[in-house]
Formats: sequence, C-alpha cells, structure tokens
Amino acid sequence: MTPIKIAIVGLGKIARDQHIPALAADDSFELIAVASPHSRLDGVPSYGDIQAMLRAVPAVSAVALCTTPQVRYEAARYAIENGRHVLLEKPPGMTVSEVLELIELAGKKRVALMASWHSRHARAVEPARAWLAGRKIHSVSVTWKEDVRVWHPGQAWIWRAGGLGVFDPGINALSILTRIIPGSLMLKEAQLSYPSNCETPIAARLLLANVAGAPVHMELDFLHTGTPSWDIHVQAQAARLTLSMGGSVMTVDDRPVETPESMEYPSLYAHFAQLVRNAAIDVDLAPLQLVADCFLCGRRVEVEPFLE
Repeated sequence: MTPIKIAIVGLGKIARDQHIPALAADDSFELIAVASPHSRLDGVPSYGDIQAMLRAVPAVSAVALCTTPQVRYEAARYAIENGRHVLLEKPPGMTVSEVLELIELAGKKRVALMASWHSRHARAVEPARAWLAGRKIHSVSVTWKEDVRVWHPGQAWIWRAGGLGVFDPGINALSILTRIIPGSLMLKEAQLSYPSNCETPIAARLLLANVAGAPVHMELDFLHTGTPSWDIHVQAQAARLTLSMGGSVMTVDDRPVETPESMEYPSLYAHFAQLVRNAAIDVDLAPLQLVADCFLCGRRVEVEPFLE
C-alpha cells in the first residue's frame, strides 16, 4: 500500500521525542516535510510555517499538528481548507468551540480529523476498560504528579492562557478516565492553584462523579519532585483495579494483569492511518470539556510565583 505522505507542524519536544520516531517505524507513512518557525529537521525539507510548506510541497496529504495549543486552530483550519487530513496533538484545541468548528469543517471537506489522546493508547487502558465494563464502580482516585521543570523545561507557553498549566499532563488522566469509566463524568468541585505570575494553574484538586454518583477524586501537581506518579485506582465490586505508569501497568487487588505489547504513539499512528484511508473523524471532546468545566467553575487560589 502506498505510504501516506505526511508532514509535521511544530518541532518541539513532543514531535522529536514521539512523533518522528513513531513515523520512522511505520510503513504506512512517509515524512516528507516539516514546518516550524524556530527549528529544522535534518534530511527533511523544512519551512517556516504551514502555508509555505503546503505551497512548496503539495504532495503532503496529511499533517500532524504538534504546535502549542494557542496556535493549533489556525494551522488545523488552513490544512483542512486545503484538503489535508489532520492529526491534532493533545489538547486538540485551545477551546471547545474551536474544535467543534474543525469537526464541522472536516466533515464538509471529507478529510480525516483525529484528536490524538495518546494516553488512551497505553497498553493497559483497553484491558482496564474491558474489566470495568458491567461492574459497579464505588469510587475512583487519581494521582497525577510530575515535575514541570523536568517534563516541560523552559516552555513558557504552558503558563500562558490556553497553555493549560498542570492540565497539560492532567488531561492525559482525564482522557484515560473518560475511556475506561462507563457513562459520562461530571465535575462537582475544583480548586485550582495559580502562581501569582502565571495565567494557568500549577496544581489542582478535583471532585467528579459518574452518572451513578460514584466519586472521582483527582490530585494534580506540577511541582512534584522525584519519581512521577501517574496512577488511577478504581474500587469496583469488592475488587480494586489500578492503572499505573500512565496506563502502562494494570493490577487487580495488587496482582499484575498481563496486557498486550504496544506503544502509545505507534498505536496512535496506526489508528490515524485507518482514519486517513476512510476520510473518517475521531474527535472525542470529553477530556477537554472537563478541563473547560474546571476553568469555568473552579475556585481559584493564588500561590507563590513559579520560577524556572
């Protein structure tokens, strides 16, 4: 089968750490161009922006948007209007309304559009979803803590409006929860801790509930040092399911559960290839909607300034 000729827009850490290696290992794709205002990729034609890239390399049929959220919508809209399939890094946009408009436009243009919730492709997520199906859930607790200085060094955009702050990693937890917990999740309470010099929160405590009223407690922290904690615990019908290491390891009552071998971004791109072949849309807004709800009704607490 002829490879899909793809380009990457935005050459930051996530593109270099995840997207480029995943594409290099996938015969379904051929990386033929990149666009970034401040960076170049050796051996691949590089351009300053998506407009220049698509004019110079019309053979590009799909783009992976790895820009900061604040500029993702404009790039996505330009690509879709010009008939290209689009993969959106998480979060899929800066606002819910932006993404809704992109869904509508992609449908009109008959191109593929994918919101790439990469944590849903962690190897234990689908086994956990299958295990929870049909079980009554009593409670859920989530601890999602990491050191921003390690995982986002020098990335000032994350502290500006639209950058999400601690919800940049926290939305990964929400993407897993909204995949494995049957039914909808609703926000009940939120406390967001904002550094006095930042526009986005550095920590958060959330209380959500599923449709049956089971509580979901979440603790998000961007100042956690040492080993990160990316854990979800679900108490369901006298058994306790745990997803650890961001959804990569599953245990039930502390006993390991064997899960299939898989890696997040290769799995993500395998799915995107199918969407491209069928010009299909897969954009689940549930994780982004919950983050928007937190900003809408969360209680703001000011904390000490953040210094890199």
